[in-house]
Amino acid sequence: MALTPRLRFAPSPTGFLHIGGARTALFNWLYARRHGGVFVLRVEDTDIRRSSDDSVAGILDGLRWLGIDWDEGPGVGGPHGPYFQSARLANYRVAVNRLVASGHAYPCFCQPEDLKERREAAQAEGAGWLYDRACLDRGEKALARLKDAGVPHAIRFKVPEGRTQFKDCVRGLIDIDNTTIEDFVILRSDGHPTYHLSVVVDDVDMAITHVVRGDDHTSNTPKHILLYGALGAAPPQFAHVPLIFGPDKKRLSKRHGATSVTDYRQRGYQPDALINFLALLGWSPGGDREVFTRTSLVQAFTLEGIGGGNAVFDQGKLEWFNGQHIGLMSAEAVVDEAQPLLEQAGLWREAYATAGGPRAWLVKVIELLKSRVRFLAEFVEYAQPLLAGEVTYESEAVKQRLSSAGLGGHVAALREAYAALDQDQFEARSLEHSLRTVADARSIKAGVLIHATRVGMTGRTVSPGLFEMVELIGRDRTLSRLKALEQFLAEHRPTEPTP
Repeated sequence: MALTPRLRFAPSPTGFLHIGGARTALFNWLYARRHGGVFVLRVEDTDIRRSSDDSVAGILDGLRWLGIDWDEGPGVGGPHGPYFQSARLANYRVAVNRLVASGHAYPCFCQPEDLKERREAAQAEGAGWLYDRACLDRGEKALARLKDAGVPHAIRFKVPEGRTQFKDCVRGLIDIDNTTIEDFVILRSDGHPTYHLSVVVDDVDMAITHVVRGDDHTSNTPKHILLYGALGAAPPQFAHVPLIFGPDKKRLSKRHGATSVTDYRQRGYQPDALINFLALLGWSPGGDREVFTRTSLVQAFTLEGIGGGNAVFDQGKLEWFNGQHIGLMSAEAVVDEAQPLLEQAGLWREAYATAGGPRAWLVKVIELLKSRVRFLAEFVEYAQPLLAGEVTYESEAVKQRLSSAGLGGHVAALREAYAALDQDQFEARSLEHSLRTVADARSIKAGVLIHATRVGMTGRTVSPGLFEMVELIGRDRTLSRLKALEQFLAEHRPTEPTP
């Protein structure tokens, strides 16, 4: 019977949740959800100087906003807790004692300054340097004297002879000559474990079956394989995913812009859009499909779909995804999410909050705008002419669209045609027909009136579909705005026709 997959995300709380970490968490979460497994959140907070409660809170908030929930971990509990490494120090000391007792590890009294001198001396001679096992060769009496004298010491893992192999789900078989691995420190002189020890002990204690992490950890994995063996535990399956690079092909960093999930949340990105985008950074479902819901990602995700090449972060593509996912939202949901933005702009009315005519009308406005926006904030920009009482003409719009000779008369004729329409006739098809009829009767191109009417309705040269928009603005406000446009044209009559 196959084991239930158990995967984990183990961030260090030395900052907020960054894009690379979020992508790693997502891959683990997708695999766990796809296979009915368990997703564990474990906080690696043994770096006391850099870890902070604020960072822990930021990471948890970022995951929750993305919709990446965990089955075991902070705030949830579970049978393998505690889920903070700072509360697991006793577990690491037990493991170290086992390793020393079994001959897999030994105390090292070499001081940092001595190690630095030996390393620099070797480098000066053009030679590479690995720890020279000076303490492994110390006699028991010498070691006892050093301990009795209170000389600080670390614990090193004794790397055995031979080779270390493991099959990576992304990179295939990896085979390392153990002579390239030095006897690495597993417990520092201050009593705190190194990453190598703590991650392996935790993964063993928490019965982790799959480790999906960044490609930069590939070089650590042979050390971890050796530790698993020394502790008498079977290693999990490993999958090292490609790193995320900026457009300049350098590793993603702050010089490329925002790198934390919090930044993207504050900039107005939708969590489903960011999830969709991150999933495709280094993973492919095959085929040309790009837009995925959360459910469809779970159904499609496989470790075999992770590629070996580096993934490039494309800001423009993320914006496109954001627009696509806003398009997938219901207009009702958009209204709810856009409410704070509309309130801030002074465009919200209490009547929009409850079911009824005003809210139903606003939902229609949102439906008209949905295909045009990439951010919720753009709804405010595009909806402003429809929601506001008055319109201000942009200077560029006046220059481009309101300079034709005789335009005031054409607008007046259009206003009269629209005034002749009954309320139930004031819909997009009739509005377009009336405008084109006026244009034909006055021997002008329909575009002249279309452009002028758009400026009269919005103050701008660009808008959603004009006639659908005019229908939503309504008969009374449309006639009022056309009248205002006539007056403006009368006061700003061009001196000569535009060529």
